[in-house]
Amino acid sequence: MIERLIEILNKEDDKHPLALHEPCFDGSEYQYIKQCIDSECVSSIGSFVTRFEHKLSTITKAKYVIATINGTAALHTCLLVAGVEPNHEVLTSPLSFIATSNAISYCGAIPHFVDVDNHLNIDPQRLQDYLSAECHFQDDYCINKQTKRVIKALVVTHVFGHPANMDELLELCERYNIELVEDAAQALGSTYKGKPVGHFGVAGAISFNGNKVITTGGGGALLTNSKRIADKAKHLTTTGKVSHPWRYRHDCIAYNYRMPNLNAALGLAQLAHFPTILQQKRKLAEYYIEHFADIADACILKEPRFAHSNYWLNSVILEDGLAELRDHILETLASKHILCRPAWDLHHTLAIYEQCPRANLSNAENLFPRIVSLPSSANLMIKLQAANKERANEDSNHC
Repeated sequence: MIERLIEILNKEDDKHPLALHEPCFDGSEYQYIKQCIDSECVSSIGSFVTRFEHKLSTITKAKYVIATINGTAALHTCLLVAGVEPNHEVLTSPLSFIATSNAISYCGAIPHFVDVDNHLNIDPQRLQDYLSAECHFQDDYCINKQTKRVIKALVVTHVFGHPANMDELLELCERYNIELVEDAAQALGSTYKGKPVGHFGVAGAISFNGNKVITTGGGGALLTNSKRIADKAKHLTTTGKVSHPWRYRHDCIAYNYRMPNLNAALGLAQLAHFPTILQQKRKLAEYYIEHFADIADACILKEPRFAHSNYWLNSVILEDGLAELRDHILETLASKHILCRPAWDLHHTLAIYEQCPRANLSNAENLFPRIVSLPSSANLMIKLQAANKERANEDSNHC
């Protein structure tokens, strides 16, 4: 399999690393950033922030967008506006970037881990069975029978950009009076039944870190369809400052979470060629799916039937029973300067979260050691096409 992957990636040059996911720039970024610098508004106030939020609203179909300094800040704010308070429990997956559980902890709440399906997202059926057995209603609140704490929210992560089964999860949240928050950090451009993810519930967060589909260097955004939630989120992310011509009055403990104008300028340039980036990522996914079709020991993780994925990270799932090969694959590919990675360590296995409540996590525990994420940059498809063309020309010249 390793030799086949090296062949698929046309990796013959051992001097230059093949990145897991690098940003895709087209040159227009310099112009946007220069305009921002020339305006002398480079911090959290400026026209680029407003323009970036409006453009994101158009792309995501969310009525309101609040740009933040990073995706974790956006997710923390989502939880706050959803009413998550100290000593609440928040259901979430253990198979996610650590920011998901950390954002819950920032609220003084407790992550409560539930199992995933074979697309690595929260499994609605397993969640339903668990809630039915382990929770009861008291004063219209969903209560954990064991801890006696309120289960206030569910954070749904769209892992690697593949949308979760939102209809079934929303129905469960409505039945148990649980607020739904989307961790769509990896999923800009992904859709569930034709609708962009990120604002199915109370609010959702997306990320523009350097390794995401588009980047603002560092940055994120909160999406919502509620003006009340949007107004509250904007207030919380701008230090709780009360509007006034010159006074600095603050009416709540809040956060300095707003995205700087300079980052938004970079983001606007990225959004200008976002459709091309998505197209290239889809082509790369198709390339991987086609070329892995004849590999018996692994398969590419594909989008669910109800979704259209941005394929943020293309990932291989090793066959059951081959988990011991994962680290050998990663080490061998790293020696060839092919930068792949495993999934994030399951949160309940980390010392900081090992005491948190959890359901049976057998599927997450079975899948985790079999996941290898492959180089997934949008511009990789262009490089592969060029390499394949060059190789074909060389072959024809030898004939």
